[in-house]
Amino acid sequence: MLNDNLILSIETSGDSCSAALSKNGATFASDFLDTPRMQSSRLAPMVDSLLKKNNLTMKQLSAVAVSSGPGSYTGLRVGVSMAKGLCFGAGVALIAVGTLDLIAAQALEAFDGERPDFIVPMIDARRMEVYQAEYDGCACRIGDIEPKILDENSYAGLLEKGRVLFCGDGAGKFSSVISHPSAMFFPCCPDARYMAKIAHQKYLAGDFEDVAYMEPFYLKDFRIGQSKKNVLGL
Repeated sequence: MLNDNLILSIETSGDSCSAALSKNGATFASDFLDTPRMQSSRLAPMVDSLLKKNNLTMKQLSAVAVSSGPGSYTGLRVGVSMAKGLCFGAGVALIAVGTLDLIAAQALEAFDGERPDFIVPMIDARRMEVYQAEYDGCACRIGDIEPKILDENSYAGLLEKGRVLFCGDGAGKFSSVISHPSAMFFPCCPDARYMAKIAHQKYLAGDFEDVAYMEPFYLKDFRIGQSKKNVLGL
């Protein structure tokens, strides 16, 4: 297996935590944990177990791919920090996979329904806001990544053009506010198993990140709430 394109993929952009091993663009082993706020304590043991079960070491890998955002600030920090540490220690390449790109590819592969004309992955950003972008039916992005407030008129123009598959953990709440014959829904958590093809293509293209300087794509600045209490106690 030493001459194969072996990639370890890591996904921690939301509440779940997953890792997968792929060979030449096809996943052959994976693990998934759907327990909120457990990435920091479970990711390293998950990766270690995955490698040992498949008789692999980090130095045998070609690259590490990591979901780079947007998503949870804490989750992204855990995943990217882990990926950078593994790459630095083993001297292997680092690949960034956009979280919305991953969700679009995952929905296209896993959705058991009519093939869509468009795909809109959505990451829940609380209340009725999501991080999203528009993709064609082959999961190629055709619009900007941006936050969006959802209402009954959202995507009206796109829905008039064809069947739209709304996917990701923000798709469920959108299904509660619209009713359109061209709308399809596939709520899902991003899963490292579906990073294989994207990571493989990036590896072949030499699309690597600088291990020292790569940072997650948060989309919005991380803000720490300030106390409303007067600092002087007045």
